[in-house]
Amino acid sequence: MQTLYTAESTAWGGREGRAASSDGNVDVNLVVPKELGGPGGAGTNPEQLMSVAWAGCFHSALKLVARGEKLDVSESAVTCRVGLAMSESGTFNLVAEIEAELPGLDAATARSLVDKSHAVCPFSNATRGNVEVTLSLVED
Repeated sequence: MQTLYTAESTAWGGREGRAASSDGNVDVNLVVPKELGGPGGAGTNPEQLMSVAWAGCFHSALKLVARGEKLDVSESAVTCRVGLAMSESGTFNLVAEIEAELPGLDAATARSLVDKSHAVCPFSNATRGNVEVTLSLVED
């Protein structure tokens, strides 16, 4: 496999610290959300960062697949929710929901496009078999 691009980031302090990319474009405070017993407030967390990244990557995959099928997705949007879950054995795992809004496409075409995008998206490929993912469509 040929690496086309590499991003580099460093975190200090874990979930209660700071993370930054080596080029300085990303520099965020990390805060434990209230739902996990933390203070919440100004800052972000790994799940939010992953949901933002996955939504952007998935939407790019969707646009690529749509272009190949000559479908207009210029008004589309992708929402990604990433949750932190605990298994019955006590291990932490991620769960994800990916919801696509595809105005102007019938349900069957939209569903096919989302499924094909899930097969193309690098984040989906990286997490396949490790993260429980639910795909859905925004209902008109």
